[in-house]
Amino acid sequence: MNLTMLLCDAAQVADGKLYILGGGWSMTGPDPVPSAIALKIDVDWNEAEVVHHWELFLEDADGRPVLVDTQEGSQPVEVRGEFSVTHPVGIPEGSPIDVALAVNLGPIPLAPGTRYVWRLVIDGESLPGGSLSFTTRARPPVAS
Repeated sequence: MNLTMLLCDAAQVADGKLYILGGGWSMTGPDPVPSAIALKIDVDWNEAEVVHHWELFLEDADGRPVLVDTQEGSQPVEVRGEFSVTHPVGIPEGSPIDVALAVNLGPIPLAPGTRYVWRLVIDGESLPGGSLSFTTRARPPVAS
């Protein structure tokens, strides 16, 4: 599988295509804002008809899970899902098969002036291109 990931303000999939709003950033904040991750996955021909499990993990710069407070206590920021593909009509045998996924996220409270990484794992494997780094802006000094 080949993978392309992009941070954006919002994303959606329609008719197998990704529609991306405000894509390609690597700085945000300092206040929490909604965001999204657009994913384009090229599935190998021989992996059609197989259910693939994916997981996205938000980690700090040291690779530790980012925790947020919830009603159930502190929880890591993680998103999971599954996808599968069929052999499209009219595509030559052996061609990669496109999968488009859009993961839209609500505002996540993150520490200002900090580096973070979204890490994607498919079927338990980290793939080349399977991480996105970004930084939250520092808060401006308070005028006295």
